[in-house]
Amino acid sequence: MAHPAIFRCRAASLGDTASIAARLADLLKPGDVIALGGTLGAGKTAFARAVIRHLAREEIDVPSPTYNLLLTYDFDDYCLYHYDLYRLESPEEALELDIDEAFDQGVSLIEWPDRLGRYLPENHLLVEITAEKDGAGARVFTFSGDERWRARLRPLMEVGDA
Repeated sequence: MAHPAIFRCRAASLGDTASIAARLADLLKPGDVIALGGTLGAGKTAFARAVIRHLAREEIDVPSPTYNLLLTYDFDDYCLYHYDLYRLESPEEALELDIDEAFDQGVSLIEWPDRLGRYLPENHLLVEITAEKDGAGARVFTFSGDERWRARLRPLMEVGDA
């Protein structure tokens, strides 16, 4: 079941994207599943990279997990699992990555979450990223989730327009 949009915000630059990502990162806790949706080149990896760098509190190398499917980052409070499921041929392949255990133990950032099918947890937060057609590189972020996410995202909504 799809959750309704909670709010939208616009990022005119990578700096704006990093600011939005940092505000979300500050709200994360073990068990959170963040599904990053959008077309190829929309900015899913850039957003994930900004979340991870904010949590690391430094400019660390954050490669795309496209070929590995999974990269992990250990932080004080939890392990962050960064998945790129673009190359999966079936949702069951994600189970071979122990993705279900990651859902319980850490924070999961998942690019191409539609590849998980029925295995995507119901209580995930969807961050849909859309590139504006003006060619200037601006992105629109739409955050969708259940009532639990609506309450948690109140601090982030300061940057939104709804």
